[in-house]
Amino acid sequence: MTLEHEVVLTRSGARAMLDKRSGEVMHPVVGPLEEAERLYVGPARLRGRLSEPRPEAVVLFDVGLGAGSNAAAAFHLSEAEPPTARRLEIVSFDRSLAALELASAPEHASAFGLSGSAGVAARALLERRAHESTRTHWRLVEGDVREALAREPAASADVVFWDPFSPAANPELWTLEAFVALRRVCRDGASVHTYSGATAVRSALLLAGFWVGVGEKIGEGKYATLAAASQGVLERPLDRRWLDRLARSSAPFPSDAPEDALERVRALPQFGPDT
Repeated sequence: MTLEHEVVLTRSGARAMLDKRSGEVMHPVVGPLEEAERLYVGPARLRGRLSEPRPEAVVLFDVGLGAGSNAAAAFHLSEAEPPTARRLEIVSFDRSLAALELASAPEHASAFGLSGSAGVAARALLERRAHESTRTHWRLVEGDVREALAREPAASADVVFWDPFSPAANPELWTLEAFVALRRVCRDGASVHTYSGATAVRSALLLAGFWVGVGEKIGEGKYATLAAASQGVLERPLDRRWLDRLARSSAPFPSDAPEDALERVRALPQFGPDT
């Protein structure tokens, strides 16, 4: 299985995972550890969510498990919280465990955040598809993500890390259909975090019923995307200037958008007269 992947060095000198089939590198710029914190765990306010005085667990949907670094970062954070903190439930989705298998090897584990208790959890995931500790429950769902999301209970996720391969390599997970399936499982107050800032991705999220904003900076002139299931969560929501750019874009919408997609987006409350 691990022949499908190779550990390579990024420009910053960090190790990253190359998928030989698609030719794409996971966490290609700053490496998996920094990107997991900068684009996912930090913006998701995961520590703050865990510290809330509520009895139910925080549920994280980790879409695109890959080498496991995003989920491992969340796992480490949860394990370090006091016993009074909320529990964390991580649900990771992926078609293949080959990248996680290679990243879990002793010579690579620390570079991908899979040392210590997270490494134990990752090996349990490989062997039994689930791991339970006093603070964290981590389970794996293999197969087609859209079908897997359809089997999850409605309004069950508090946080989503949306980190599959790019639309060029994995187009079915960047469609309106995919984000409609995702919106069904998001609770009020849930946030969705993804590295893509593509116009078509943001418009697909809007059409699926999310409020959508600009996420963290990932490069010169490039920003990630943060979506929310309810108003008031976003610090930098897309505004009417973005709406004007959408109307001029050469690739404004996903392939399965309706013919009146622009009119639908313009009519959303996010772009109303008081926003």
